[in-house]
Amino acid sequence: MNFTGFLTVTPPSLPISRKSKVHKNPSVPCCSTSGCTYTSSEPETAKKFSYSRASPSVRWPNSKFTDTHKYLHDSSFIVNPPPLTDVGIVQDSEGKDKIGIESEEELFTVNRMNDEYVDVLDRRISRNTVKKMNKLALKRAKDWQKRVQFLTDRILELKSEEFVADVLDKKMVQMTPTDFCFLVKWVGQSSWQRALEVFEWLNLRHWYSPNARMLATILSLLGKANQEALAVEIFARVQPSVGNTVQVYNAMMGVYARNGRFAKVQDLLNLMRERGCEPDLVSFNTLINARLKSGPMTPNLGIELLSEVRRSGIRPDIITYNTLISACSRESNLEEATKVFDDMEAHKCQPDLWTYNAMISVFGRCGLAGEAERLFKELGSKGFFPDAVTYNSVLYAFAREGNLEKVKEVCEEMAKMGFGKDEMTYNTIIHMYGKQGKYELALQIYRDMKFSGRNPDVVTYTVLIDSLGKANKMTEAANVMSEMLNTSVKPTLRTYSALICGYAKAGKRVEAEEMFDCMLQCGIKPDNLAYSIMLDIHLRSNDAKKAILLYLEMVRNGFAPDLLLYEALLRVLAKENKEEIIQKVSQDLEELHGLGPEMISSLLTKGECYDHAAKMLRIAVKQGYSFDRNVLFSILSSYSSSGRYSEATELLNFIKEQTSGSRKFITEALIVILCKAHQLDAALDEYSKNNNLCFSDGSFAMYESLIECCKEERISEASQIFSDMNFCGVEPSKNIYQIMATIYCRMDFPETAQHLVDRAEIKGIPVCNISICTDLIETYGKLKQLEKAESVVGRLRQKCSVVDRKVWNALIKAYAASGCYEKARAAFNTMMRDGPSPTVDTINGLLQALIADGRLNELYVAIQDLQDMGFKISKSSIVLMLDAFAQSGNIFEVKKIYHGMKAAGYLPTMHLYRVMIGLLSRGKQVRDVEAMVIEMQEAGFTPDLSIWNSMLNLYTNIKDYKKTVEVYQWIQESGLKPDEETYNTLILMYCRDCRPEEALSLMHETRRLGLEPHLNTYKSLIAAFCKQLKLEEAEQLFDGLRTEGIKLDRSFYHLMMKMYRSSGNHSKAEKLLVTMKESGVEPTIATMHLLMTSYGSSGHPIEAEEVLNNLKSNGAELSTLHYSSVINAYLKNGDFNIGIQKLAEMKTEGIDPDHRIWTCFIRTASLCHSTSEATTLLTAIRDAGFDIPLRLLTENSELLLSEIDCYLKKLEPIEDNAAFNFVNALEDLLWAFEHRATASWIFQLAIKRNIYHHDVFRVADKEWGADFRKLSPGAALVGLTLWLDLMQDASLEGFPESPKSVVLITGTSDYNKVSLNSTLKAYLWEIGSPFLPCKTRSGVLVAKAHSLRMWLKDSPFCLDLELKDNPVLPETNSMQLMEGCFIRRGLVPAFKDINERLGQVAPKKFARLALLSDEERDKVIRADISGRKEKLTKLGRIGKNISKFSNRKLATAVPSKPEN
Repeated sequence: MNFTGFLTVTPPSLPISRKSKVHKNPSVPCCSTSGCTYTSSEPETAKKFSYSRASPSVRWPNSKFTDTHKYLHDSSFIVNPPPLTDVGIVQDSEGKDKIGIESEEELFTVNRMNDEYVDVLDRRISRNTVKKMNKLALKRAKDWQKRVQFLTDRILELKSEEFVADVLDKKMVQMTPTDFCFLVKWVGQSSWQRALEVFEWLNLRHWYSPNARMLATILSLLGKANQEALAVEIFARVQPSVGNTVQVYNAMMGVYARNGRFAKVQDLLNLMRERGCEPDLVSFNTLINARLKSGPMTPNLGIELLSEVRRSGIRPDIITYNTLISACSRESNLEEATKVFDDMEAHKCQPDLWTYNAMISVFGRCGLAGEAERLFKELGSKGFFPDAVTYNSVLYAFAREGNLEKVKEVCEEMAKMGFGKDEMTYNTIIHMYGKQGKYELALQIYRDMKFSGRNPDVVTYTVLIDSLGKANKMTEAANVMSEMLNTSVKPTLRTYSALICGYAKAGKRVEAEEMFDCMLQCGIKPDNLAYSIMLDIHLRSNDAKKAILLYLEMVRNGFAPDLLLYEALLRVLAKENKEEIIQKVSQDLEELHGLGPEMISSLLTKGECYDHAAKMLRIAVKQGYSFDRNVLFSILSSYSSSGRYSEATELLNFIKEQTSGSRKFITEALIVILCKAHQLDAALDEYSKNNNLCFSDGSFAMYESLIECCKEERISEASQIFSDMNFCGVEPSKNIYQIMATIYCRMDFPETAQHLVDRAEIKGIPVCNISICTDLIETYGKLKQLEKAESVVGRLRQKCSVVDRKVWNALIKAYAASGCYEKARAAFNTMMRDGPSPTVDTINGLLQALIADGRLNELYVAIQDLQDMGFKISKSSIVLMLDAFAQSGNIFEVKKIYHGMKAAGYLPTMHLYRVMIGLLSRGKQVRDVEAMVIEMQEAGFTPDLSIWNSMLNLYTNIKDYKKTVEVYQWIQESGLKPDEETYNTLILMYCRDCRPEEALSLMHETRRLGLEPHLNTYKSLIAAFCKQLKLEEAEQLFDGLRTEGIKLDRSFYHLMMKMYRSSGNHSKAEKLLVTMKESGVEPTIATMHLLMTSYGSSGHPIEAEEVLNNLKSNGAELSTLHYSSVINAYLKNGDFNIGIQKLAEMKTEGIDPDHRIWTCFIRTASLCHSTSEATTLLTAIRDAGFDIPLRLLTENSELLLSEIDCYLKKLEPIEDNAAFNFVNALEDLLWAFEHRATASWIFQLAIKRNIYHHDVFRVADKEWGADFRKLSPGAALVGLTLWLDLMQDASLEGFPESPKSVVLITGTSDYNKVSLNSTLKAYLWEIGSPFLPCKTRSGVLVAKAHSLRMWLKDSPFCLDLELKDNPVLPETNSMQLMEGCFIRRGLVPAFKDINERLGQVAPKKFARLALLSDEERDKVIRADISGRKEKLTKLGRIGKNISKFSNRKLATAVPSKPEN
């Protein structure tokens, strides 16, 4: 009959009576229970001690027994500690990992007396030898004991390097074969190695014949020593004549039984029968013992084993029943114990005290202390007196329940009956206190035990170590271990397991590994518990290599982890990609645990081995198993996250084919997976395609997944899905309600969100948490619905005594968004009164309310008020103020706050530096920006791209392009990647620096990098090309933008029209107007004005007038702007009369002339050849109502300055630079007709009025310079003369000090087709100034300060720089416009002559030539040309001579070719 079970080696805990009535051969030792207290992995862990309670007179002191068995006194017994229960990893009620004993009540065996009779029974005297012997026989009997004892002592005294043969070969005494049997047995009690050596010595003697008794003796000794391999070897080589005896088979079965090798015992039993050796009761008792040790009991196992014995014709005896009941006690199996006990009574086998002790133990272990006490009290009526084992069993029952009173009663009764506390008693009490967490009391009992003379055994130490380990007191546990070793008590497997378990719980991995290795070195083999603990340690520390090796060893030794450990192991294997090991683990789960494919798939999924899980899931589905949906979701989610959508689809299709009615589920699963994989578009497509399936309650996960995925960016879809969910009757969860309330707030539907919250609360779902209330308040505040925001707070105040701080802050923030400072302050005061106390966010909300209301000047008052209330102003509040002032552009306040913040100990942050540098850059505070960057770097911050971009904008705006390039180089050196803003700024720099080709190249590079320039950048580039009249490039850019489908605004078309106007290409301007209309951009009056100016600039005033007439016919509202275009066109074309006529027509049509008309006539008059023409034009505007220009030429100018000042005051607020253009025209007129003093007065008046920049020229300390850009030629000449006069005074006085070089900026642009650069150069060249063109920048003239000062002091041209009015109006204009140069009329012939014949010459040389008469100048020019020719001829002759000389030297150096 086969009995199966898990291999768990746990010995019986109770002693077995030896009063068997079936023994036929009393000389054969009983192997069925011999060594019952040994475990398979505890070889030499027994401690020898003398147990006085082995004598009946000691066990029952209240009864009068005589010591009839003298040999029992003072005998040495091998007593092993009781087994510890399995230590594993369990979870407490809170779900936290706890490392400890699985069943604390099974920590040790109460009835350890079982083992104290093993050797007694082995030494039992046979009934045949108790006969009365004669004197000779008695003498011989005494002699053999002396002989055996003599040789035993000699052998045990041998040193390790000496041999047994050294004693036995001397033949000191005469020995019989029986004597040698006793010699082997007695020597084996102390050293199995020496006993084996005696046995082998005997086998080598030719006179010795092996016998069954000797063989059984040596096998028993090896079994007790756990030397199974040696025992198997000896048994295998024995002769059949000797080994084929029942005692030898029983002895060998006992060897296997000790290790729970039930299959081996069963095979040996069958072998006995095959060889004709009939098993006896000892054989069956050994078989039963092996089965009970091999694994846990199965239902009805005891009855089946008893039936097996009876079928063999043998009647079970008391030992058989006691063995079974002891096993039930060990496993706390009350049901089986009761069945065996009932069978015992049914077959009239009288129970003995050991039986009742075992039953009391079962009741105690099963938590039935009352039943144990009842049976204890019935012992007297059954004719038995309780012994020490009985009392300890009852004591354990009460100790297990923690009943201290009953424990004390049992201890007192034991003492009253003459029983003192023994080791088992102390161990029970220590275990009880340890289980209750009273570790100090447990240690105190341990100390009392030692003080009372009782020696703590291995159980004592193991219990203490386990209890201390559970309390995480590993230092104390280690100390107990040290005491144990110091007292020569050898730790058992359970001891090591308890200590390892404690180290594992304390997270001391290294110490746990060291203890495990120490256990192995001591020869103790780990059991399932020890392996599981170490495997868990390796897995928790992610040591895959050690975990794999330990697992393989564990399985190889017949053990298997639990499913939780398998899950952790699979997770580690998955991380390490150990495919082969994962496959083996899957097989082990099937073979060792008997799991089906669906359970294995679930475990593989939990272990993140998704591919293997998918395979097992396919097998499970194919075999008809129902699969776990969560397992499928996990597998599909893994596929989705790794982008393996085809495999996920294939798996779903496979499941769909193998199962019926799963389309809806598969669709839901696919949608959920796509959501988990963040494939929202695909999930929504799948959802919309299968919307006809009418998803219901089972689809909750699908709806929740869709809404979860849509809640961030697809809130409209989330709203639709929620509507579908309500339509299908799927009840939303609390999470869905909260998500949707938040979504509706984000959609600015706070009323809907409020309705949803109310609906959920009606259904008993409390969803209105602080977060949702805050969202509602913020959304109401955003929509300016402050009353509803207040109502949310009001509801909360009714529900709660104190409203959460976040809610108050949200309300104050809502007030701040609307600039309601007073309401925000009221909420703040409520917080101060009712609580909670305001925070930094609250204060910032108050300040933000003032900022939003534009009351920046009250911020300081609010800050002071808060400080008076005891609040410390935080850094964030200061930064908020600084940001507010920075946005308003108030550099002064920002600087003040910044320096105050630093003085208060608040260090600037990166954000603060960005704000400061950005503000200062916009304010063009160059020095402050550079100082801020230096300070930032010294503080350990590295400027980021935004800061560099601010500096790029700064230097570009101040036109310091060299610094702009340097900043870009710093960006590249810093390893930063330029962004769109960087490239846009650089393109703008090139455009402003009149380098549009480089700007265009950079724009192409920008687009190649995947960055798109701003539309304004395109506009700037087109404007740059237009400025340089590069029509082709500008048109390419313009057409390219239109081709790309970019909607261009009107400003682009105006730019192109201005270019066509400047280039005089009116036909293209006309076509552009048509294109503009086709593109859907309606021309405005400004557009038509540009078209008219385009005709005018190209000399087509009639066409310009036609445009004006079209505007009239279309009913457009005309102004002087349009008439000025036509009038200006006729005036520029020299048609003065028509221009005057158009002025009269304008007045006739009711349009009063204004500054535009006056400016046109004044500008034209300044260019007239004769004074009469200019007077005619000025008279025309006088007649039109403006006589100031004519009076300036004909009357005392000083008297008119006040009138001019008043007029300029009127022009200042008018747009289009009205005052600037008017002053420029006046300056040209007055300079041309030699009213230059008046021109200087008006120039200074323009500076005073800020029409001209106040530092248009400057003579300050080490800062002499001028910038005449945008000035008209006449204004620039006036300014130049005034500037030279100031520099002359400074040169003569020596103060202010000059710089090394003086810079004059003229610019490169034209003003009304007049080049300011050419005009000023002609003037400066004429007077012989030292100013020269700058070599690096165009439009700049530079003079060395020393040369300039000397020239101003010594030059005859500088003797009188005062500007004066000519008292008589000249007949002709003193100036003439020649090739864009506005120069003195008398200089024109000389200018032409010099430039045509000599080209550009030095200023001083030009001045000398210009002053000469025509004849003298001709002679000088001819001489100069002749001298140049002679110089060139001379240089050519010298060059030829040098060439000849070089050729001659070369010919000398090269040897000639030898002749043949």
